[in-house]
Formats: sequence, structure tokens, C-alpha cells
Amino acid sequence: MAEVTLYKIDGTKAGSITLDDHLFNIPVSEALVHEAVVYQQANSRTVIAHTKGRGEVRGGGRKPWKQKGTGRARHGSRRSPIWVGGGITFGPTKERNFSTQMNRKARRKALAMVLTDKVVHEFFVAVEQVEVKKGKTKMLKELLSKLPVAEKKTLIVLDVENKEVARAAQNLPNVTTIPVNSLNIVDLLANEYVLISKQTIDTLTNMYKNE
Repeated sequence: MAEVTLYKIDGTKAGSITLDDHLFNIPVSEALVHEAVVYQQANSRTVIAHTKGRGEVRGGGRKPWKQKGTGRARHGSRRSPIWVGGGITFGPTKERNFSTQMNRKARRKALAMVLTDKVVHEFFVAVEQVEVKKGKTKMLKELLSKLPVAEKKTLIVLDVENKEVARAAQNLPNVTTIPVNSLNIVDLLANEYVLISKQTIDTLTNMYKNE
């Protein structure tokens, strides 16, 4: 059974808590984690680049010159891809689809692997509670300074209703907040530390206990 130190809000140790093995103590597969990252990034990708083909470019309705008798090559439109200002052949278009498929259980297993890695390397910090009154950034900064996450890039995992902490973290460049039901592998890997309350750990465990 995996165990982590439980901290009080003042930074002192309050003991330790035992974590669920199905979520925090499983073998890590780099290949599966990589697949999950590619899946999330590809499915959130927005296609912007778009080139116009000869049927989309403005103009070109009239034949540039007659078919015979000019001594020049035959052309039917000024918007042919071989003309300057013509359409583009095989260019990027907005119809491209980068989405991929990945089994839901595999995605969740990959997330559990990253959580396991955070626990093993002591980048998973559990506290009794994460509370900031009136969404004050100064109070959150003071709280974090007393914990192992001080001055580190940190992901704070919150209960859905904890909006005060989310507001307080907006002015801290190294701190990101995320609701527990939106926790994902990309945000976990993008931050060195994970800060989470005991209650949120229980919520997260219950979400994944049947997987």
C-alpha cells in the first residue's frame, strides 16, 4: 500500500495517509502514458491552416486566351495551380481530422501511472485542506510557501465547489488549479508537483474505484 505524508495547512506534518493501490501503486508503462498524451493533444487540436484549391480561389472563370493560333500553351483558367495566384494542390485544409481513438480504461490506467510516479518520486503532496478566504492570492502564496511545493510548478487539484482557491491562484504563474473531475494526464505531466486535499483524494479514489 502506498503512503504519503499528510500536511496541516500551516505546513507541519499531521501524519500519513494510505492511498488506493488501484490508483497510486501500479507499474508504469511509458508507452501507454505516451499514447494517452498523444490522444489528448490530438483530440484537442484545432485546425487553422487552410489553403484554397482552384475551385475556391476567386476569379478564373474566363479562358485567358483562345485555344489555338497564339503560339502560347493552352490554358483554361488563370486559377490553375500552375499559375501565380492560382489554387493550391495538396495544401493543408480545414477538413483535416487529427482525432485518434483510445480505450477509456487504458486512458484511466495511464493517468493512474502518472499519479503513481508522482507518489514514488514524492511529488504528490497531501494536505488536510486547501482553503483560502475571499480568493486572496497573498494567502495562497503564504500557504504554499510552508509546503514542499514552495516556488515549484504546482497543480492544485480541487473539489468542484472550491472556487476561492482557483481565483487566488490566477496571479501565481507557477500554480495551476483544476477540478478533480477534469484531472488529465497532460496537466499532470506539465506540473512538477500535485497538491491535493485529503477529501479530494477520497473523491478521486471513488471516481476510479470501479476501473
